[in-house]
Amino acid sequence: MTEKILLELLRKYKAGLVTEEETLAEMKNISLATESFGFANVDHGREIRQGFPEVVYSPGKSKEQLKIIFKNLYERSAGNLIASRASREQFEFLRDEIPAAVFDETARMIYVDRDKNLKRDERKKILILTAGTSDIPVAEEARLTAYLWGNAVSTCYDCGVAGIHRLFAHMNEIISANVIIVVAGMEGALASVVGGLTARPVIAVPTSVGYGASFNGLAALLAMLNSCAAGVSVVNIDNGFGAGVLASKINRVR
Repeated sequence: MTEKILLELLRKYKAGLVTEEETLAEMKNISLATESFGFANVDHGREIRQGFPEVVYSPGKSKEQLKIIFKNLYERSAGNLIASRASREQFEFLRDEIPAAVFDETARMIYVDRDKNLKRDERKKILILTAGTSDIPVAEEARLTAYLWGNAVSTCYDCGVAGIHRLFAHMNEIISANVIIVVAGMEGALASVVGGLTARPVIAVPTSVGYGASFNGLAALLAMLNSCAAGVSVVNIDNGFGAGVLASKINRVR
């Protein structure tokens, strides 16, 4: 389900080997192709439709289920692969079947990087900022996701509003970034501050970091949704993956 297959189909059409109707029907079949395993329907057309294979959410899946899904995607796709929120136990179970797989403990991600020699565009860099050190796991999920989607990514960690001079020390990075991801728990104020410092789109990620009244990230989520800084969008609590994907999609059209 890759560009190579589509190119072969288009060449056949150009050579008159298939009709226009046959070509259209085959393209629809490719873009909507799924494979059922009873417990999962793997979407093999997603790479054609969105430019990246289906990403596997690991929690709630048995080791065997995850291995079957991930191995099937590995064998039938050409792009990089991600299993998010994975455990080391799940990784150890599938690594013999997929030696190319790597586990990132901080990001909690199993991945396959098939673009190791890809030259990423430094002019369209995604910058990731965290308010504190405790926000780094979510930020690393965002960083690795964006990187595997083909982006140049840089990070500035532990520069929250409690010591705002630490943020101002990174103004050059903030100004030069193409998209900015801000990861913050507690009261989530960092997103508004960054939104007021730049004309770039800001993606705010509330985290479940904080004491009782932070309500496991709800306080940061509401603060970010109520930001008075223009151009700040918000993803769900602890959703570093979603922020990395959104930043990648913005990058592709900017």
